[in-house]
Amino acid sequence: MGYLNNTVITVDAILTKKGRELLARGDGSFSITQFALSDDEIDYTMFNPAHPSGSSYYGEAIDGMPLLEAFPDESQIMKYKLATLPRGTAKLPVLNLGYSAITLKQGAQLAITPQTLNYLDNEQTFETSGYSATIADVRLMNNFTGMGINSEAATAQNATTTLGTNVSKTVIGSQINLKATTVNTLFGSQTAIRTTLTVVGLDSGARITIPVTINKTTT
Repeated sequence: MGYLNNTVITVDAILTKKGRELLARGDGSFSITQFALSDDEIDYTMFNPAHPSGSSYYGEAIDGMPLLEAFPDESQIMKYKLATLPRGTAKLPVLNLGYSAITLKQGAQLAITPQTLNYLDNEQTFETSGYSATIADVRLMNNFTGMGINSEAATAQNATTTLGTNVSKTVIGSQINLKATTVNTLFGSQTAIRTTLTVVGLDSGARITIPVTINKTTT
């Protein structure tokens, strides 16, 4: 990771982990069909309409902010993706998971059905494209799956597997299923281990991150 030269307008585009995997196959399966934009580094509170030098300088502080070089870790970058909302939208959509935090015992299961509030003139609705859910440390989950969305993107994302390493995992669905790990060695001398769950509405761009705690079962 590094900083980009912000003296010129720069678009830093990279492939996702899945895109790199398809490109490496060399069998023609690689095709760019989707892209996302974000402005993680920008602090819009620095916009200063009271700048003494006039309107040309209102955004001077924002223009001078350092820009991070892109890297393919969805748990650390592109947390604030740009989304197109209908003209006249008065309220930003927000997600409701039904939980402000999740606590599970070893082996316990939970199904989450996200809903989007204040979207497309609905107080509460389900998004057509579903929701992406990212667990920051997949080792804490014995099972982490998305259900209910049959798009090509969802099928490809949900088929991703890991080898028990400390990495994030993302799934897509209208329902997100979690099952806590049964592996005792992950706890060490601790009675609980923690990570985070981030859910994003694929149509609205609404995003929420909540803490996840797995409690060790005493035998």
